[in-house]
Amino acid sequence: MNRNWTEYFRRLLPDVLEELRTYVEMETPTHDKAAVDRLGAYITARFRELGCRVEAIPQREYGSQLRVEYGSGQEQVLVLGHFDTVKEIGTLSREPWRIEDGKAWGPGTYDMKAGIVFGYFALRAIIEENLPLTSKLVFFWNTDEEVGSPSSEALIKEEAKRSKCVLVLEPAAGDGSLKTSRKGGGNFVLKVKGRAAHAGNDHAKGVNAIAELAHHVLAVQSWTDYAAGTTLSVGTIKGGTASNVVPDSAEAVVDVRVSTSAEAERISRLMRSLSPVLPGAELVVEGSISKLPMERTGETERLFLHARSLAALEGLDLTETGVGGTSDGNVAAAVGTPTLDGLGPVGDGAHAPHEHVVIDAIPQRIALLLRLFTTL
Repeated sequence: MNRNWTEYFRRLLPDVLEELRTYVEMETPTHDKAAVDRLGAYITARFRELGCRVEAIPQREYGSQLRVEYGSGQEQVLVLGHFDTVKEIGTLSREPWRIEDGKAWGPGTYDMKAGIVFGYFALRAIIEENLPLTSKLVFFWNTDEEVGSPSSEALIKEEAKRSKCVLVLEPAAGDGSLKTSRKGGGNFVLKVKGRAAHAGNDHAKGVNAIAELAHHVLAVQSWTDYAAGTTLSVGTIKGGTASNVVPDSAEAVVDVRVSTSAEAERISRLMRSLSPVLPGAELVVEGSISKLPMERTGETERLFLHARSLAALEGLDLTETGVGGTSDGNVAAAVGTPTLDGLGPVGDGAHAPHEHVVIDAIPQRIALLLRLFTTL
């Protein structure tokens, strides 16, 4: 395939941007099932127009998950993305779709509606240009990724087990790098029960839940190991009712990020080993590391090097990086399938008012997807 696909998609930029605008102007906060399903119905229709087999998998609380299949054969490549966002209905009035300074702005542009649009145009070109596939393509468009993929995690894992590799169309890193590793993470909640007493008259009779919690806050923070890529951060803390009452309850939420499964097990074991320090105090530890890390393996490296060689054909010097945030790439990698993440747009502002994608980078990113879809 000696054709310059970047130029091919550069000619299609107006169509790509109009499609992205349609996605963005259908606001899709995760918890608004009806809103998410409206965009889901549009996506379903668009892929069916291409001749894809589309299955909408109904969910009670979240939007229907979409499984899109094109091609045939036993081997499949799984392509992941999500079209739910963290931004509520009405954000569009404050952050309207616009094209300005070489960028397309609006809620969901970067994270990550552009990624699904890129996948659509890459597949459309494959079909219209009658390009052969090496493997069947399965696209799984998720509707609850922004809240941890509670209704989609099991479905993604099953698809990943059946796949030779996984391509995640989440945004690229800030410099356009692909993501070959992601930290895993989760939250633990420390709940302390003490004994209330009058702080002046009966201080000795009380068991101060906040004091008990303070011991554990310092302990868990000390487990941070930057060299190992492990961080623990007590993000919220609450307790007590009044300054003149010895507090009988306190609670802290701990954010945990780990780079390896071994570290995930170490931190989980330490959390489970916590026990009360003050006489009469009670401690309950809830939560878990809900997403294991997406570790960079030898197979991941080979997948990246393949992508890099394809990108070079389009004049793109592709680089890689590791990041601290999680995605459905963590879910797929947890079953051992080689996973390459960050194949979506170049831009900035995920979850922020300045969310945007860089327009000039779009053609090369879609061209890379086309080459990956047809060679894996």
